[in-house]
Amino acid sequence: MTSELNNTQVKSREEFRKTREDEKNTEKEPKAKRERKLRIRLIPIWVRLLLVVVLFAASVIIGVVVGYGVIGNGDPSDALKKETWQHIMDLINKDAEK
Repeated sequence: MTSELNNTQVKSREEFRKTREDEKNTEKEPKAKRERKLRIRLIPIWVRLLLVVVLFAASVIIGVVVGYGVIGNGDPSDALKKETWQHIMDLINKDAEK
């Protein structure tokens, strides 16, 4: 009796696989006949790259202002002045000459 059950299970699995393969074959179109789906980008790649560069520059500027103004106890608007950076470079070069 158990051999009969095993035989019916194997037959049903084989039949199931065969019907599943038949369904797949009827549903699929040949690869040559399939149309490729055209992808339209909402934001072009060059705009993405430009956006990354702009966001990077903005984050550097914000970091300098916060670092100089908040952490360094200076005036945040002074962080963007040329004289401030010239003074910092003079301090760095002064230490390097010794």
